[in-house]
Amino acid sequence: MSACTLVTGAQGQVGHALMGQAPEHLQVTGLASTELDIRDPQAVEQCIARLQPRLIINAAAYTAVDKAESDAAQAYAVNAEGVANLARSAARHGAGVLHISTDYVFAGDSPQPYREDAPTAPINVYGASKLAGEQLLRELCPQSLILRTSWVFGSHGNNFVKTMLRLARERDELSVVDDQLGCPTSANSIAAALWSLSASYLAQGSLPWGIYHFSGQPACSWHAFALEIFRQAQACGLLQKAPQVHPIATQQYPTPARRPPCSVLAPSALPELHVIGSDWRQQLGPTLIELSTPPQPSPLNTYSFRDN
Repeated sequence: MSACTLVTGAQGQVGHALMGQAPEHLQVTGLASTELDIRDPQAVEQCIARLQPRLIINAAAYTAVDKAESDAAQAYAVNAEGVANLARSAARHGAGVLHISTDYVFAGDSPQPYREDAPTAPINVYGASKLAGEQLLRELCPQSLILRTSWVFGSHGNNFVKTMLRLARERDELSVVDDQLGCPTSANSIAAALWSLSASYLAQGSLPWGIYHFSGQPACSWHAFALEIFRQAQACGLLQKAPQVHPIATQQYPTPARRPPCSVLAPSALPELHVIGSDWRQQLGPTLIELSTPPQPSPLNTYSFRDN
């Protein structure tokens, strides 16, 4: 039997996609946040000591960007201290770690796409907590690879695509921010990239550890993203009629957390590992088809944070 791969946050948006794509030849253990609370160092140590995973893919995170502004303690408990708990136990037991981070570690004030070595300067609590997690992971577990991604969407969990579809059924007109730029990325493509990295690690015993960027292409605004969602949703019969979508400025849609004006990620040079961001417009179609299929029941996450 092959060595175990542990997926944390297995009921979240990316975690769900990871479990759906888990290679049949691997022994994969997926634990939801209700089953393994990464905020609990003793629980983390006991779990890793018992399973002895060769690789840990961490998809557990506090992702409620606006709520984090008034709930900073919990955001840091999951995104920083929880990651540190995993890092310490992984290093102690010789496991590698693949970890998901975010474009929100950047201020978003650069006209150029952000490379991995660009200065970080988060402008909200969520981004700051994720950056703290990155720093702790690299310090405590050198055998770690951080995959920064952005604007994640999928058929599972809360995301922009599902919000737009819900609003489209309720309203004839919508106003969507048009002066924030980023790269929509499907949870399925992130899962595929992580399994590709996992295969390389399990076959070779190592990876080019460090920080890498992975996101869909091309960059767009939230407004352009919404228009494409409605176009494809109509084409596949998920929406009978698309609402009229008005572009607005960020100042017209105030939120508790500031968003980076331009958090476009420059793609990483990892072609040898076949980890290259794909066209998000092509990934959107399969997601909409999944959303048109009745969901299967799954355990509820009862904690005050969400998985990726």
